[in-house]
Amino acid sequence: MESFSVFVPKLVPKKDYFAPGHRACIGCAEALAVRQVTKALGRNVIVSNATGCMEVVSTPFPTTNWRMPWIHTLFENASAVASGIDSALKVLNKKGFINKRPKVVAMGGDGATLDIGLQSLSGAWERGQDFLYVCYDNEAYMNTGIQRSSATPFGASTTTSPAGKLGPGQTRPKKDLPAIAVAHNIPYVATACPSYPFDLMDKVKRAMAIPGPTYIQVLSPCPTGWRYPVDLSIRMGRLAVETGAFPLYEYENGKYKLSFDFPKLRPIRDYLAPQGRFRHLRDAEVDQIQENIIREWQKLKDKVEA
Repeated sequence: MESFSVFVPKLVPKKDYFAPGHRACIGCAEALAVRQVTKALGRNVIVSNATGCMEVVSTPFPTTNWRMPWIHTLFENASAVASGIDSALKVLNKKGFINKRPKVVAMGGDGATLDIGLQSLSGAWERGQDFLYVCYDNEAYMNTGIQRSSATPFGASTTTSPAGKLGPGQTRPKKDLPAIAVAHNIPYVATACPSYPFDLMDKVKRAMAIPGPTYIQVLSPCPTGWRYPVDLSIRMGRLAVETGAFPLYEYENGKYKLSFDFPKLRPIRDYLAPQGRFRHLRDAEVDQIQENIIREWQKLKDKVEA
């Protein structure tokens, strides 16, 4: 008798907890990422959301796109608010006021996470607060005029790191916040991208199931700030992963795991070429970026194999 395999498609909830009708830019991958994350979160959560693109486009008074308990906080204190919610829920649960304790989730962009809010986030990790933090990483302060953040990669031109005669744009490498999270000895850290939706949603569910602080950094391509055609957002996310510019991996209880491995990375030029923010780079600078990516990719592979 012939054997054959049956393809079983993955199913996701039909219900959207981030409702349509928001005011995000055409082709915004961050809005898509939020939609995927909230599908994985479900209804029994409380969200602490830092100021940023998603807060601005989703909550112009008197409307909201959030179909779950949601609190708007400042850039710097999403983690502090989430910590307070976590502590309050623990007390309510201990006193018997609630039976099924909701999960706490903090959200912010790369500016609110890697820069302005890092102090409160680090404190929450150090204290072992029980909440998931999701960073939507579009690699600049897109909401306020495309200024550089510490997530802006080397060579990118922004309004505060413009390319010109005096420099190639951003002169510093991107801050490695997942590595900083790992250094806090929290149980789960991951990177994700909405171009790989099932991987992203699986990681959110895994992080939700783990007690204690967890962190996911989601690359969110931005056609406005990265200056590429609006129909290429999914392609840009895949190119970031396939070139090693943004590798997808998990760290759980001391062990690294690559989500997608490649026998050979695609040339970084494939990722840089469609983006206006890198259009000024010379061959020597592109080669420098390529060398750095290969070096960092090998370091990550060594951690996986250790």
